[in-house]
Amino acid sequence: MKALLQRVSGASVVVKDTTVAEIGRGMLVFLGVEKEDGVNDLEYLVRKIGGLRIFGDAAEKMNLSVKDIRGEVLVVSQFTLGANCRKGNRPSFDKAEGPARAEELYLEMVRRLSGDGLRVAAGRFGAHMKVHLVNDGPVTIMLDSADVSSRRSL
Repeated sequence: MKALLQRVSGASVVVKDTTVAEIGRGMLVFLGVEKEDGVNDLEYLVRKIGGLRIFGDAAEKMNLSVKDIRGEVLVVSQFTLGANCRKGNRPSFDKAEGPARAEELYLEMVRRLSGDGLRVAAGRFGAHMKVHLVNDGPVTIMLDSADVSSRRSL
């Protein structure tokens, strides 16, 4: 499971000219679910997203988490994070999880982040979305649950 995090001063998601989600200061999370991803992957990312210290303290050092600043989180499904571009110029999405299971894990991510004391907004799974954001920094970080050795659980 991959999560591309961006520290933002604001972000929103528009579907068919309607804003479906919007946050102020906080974190935009693009979430890519891959085959074999499971609960352990999800738990790892929930802990990291809530605890990652990417916000500035009084000395302007990145010492604060989104929880510490009482920030908001916007989660957007992004199957293209599983793209394989090794061969040719057309990405392969063979590693991306099928829509039903991916949506299940995506919605569980939103639920768990909300249950972790964060204000969470979500894009619309499977929709063509226009994502507007103001990246603050810029700060952009990639998390991959494959970086944890015993990560798989179905």
